[in-house]
Amino acid sequence: MNDYILKTERLGLRNWKTSDIEPFIEMGKDPEVMHYFPSLLSEKESRDLIQKLQEHFIIHGYCYFAVDILDTSEFIGFTGFMNQTWESKFTPCVDMGWRLKRSAWGKGYATEAAKACLKDALPQFNLKEVYAFTPDKNIPSQKVMKKIGMEYVGDFQHPKLIGDNRFEYCVAYNKIW
Repeated sequence: MNDYILKTERLGLRNWKTSDIEPFIEMGKDPEVMHYFPSLLSEKESRDLIQKLQEHFIIHGYCYFAVDILDTSEFIGFTGFMNQTWESKFTPCVDMGWRLKRSAWGKGYATEAAKACLKDALPQFNLKEVYAFTPDKNIPSQKVMKKIGMEYVGDFQHPKLIGDNRFEYCVAYNKIW
């Protein structure tokens, strides 16, 4: 039985468990899934990221939550919140992010999970402002940001993407309660 922190009609969002490791490693090796990131993730980087998310959850009560399809309990990726401290005009802040495996694309899951997170951002997690960031070329993620009611607040150069010629700049959206 899964202990879901948030649920939608089709999805459950929860803390991470050991069975998520292997499918998450596979996501990190998928060039399509990682297209808007500086590089693919090694197995160690994927394991380290899950560990970081679990530690963030213990401290803050939220993280990028693991996402399951409720009907099948299939792990499909993550959606949720993380505190970000890298340097920009928008940080430090709470960032909302999502990443789904390719077979879960085009079904509205990212929008559905992100809406659930925003709905409970203030009442459950006491978040009064949330940002979302993506490279300017990541139109699918920008569409999700708009669909869930976030507003464009500006462009910036992400410090982890400086020198990566594929990404000139990133865009920032936010939601304030």
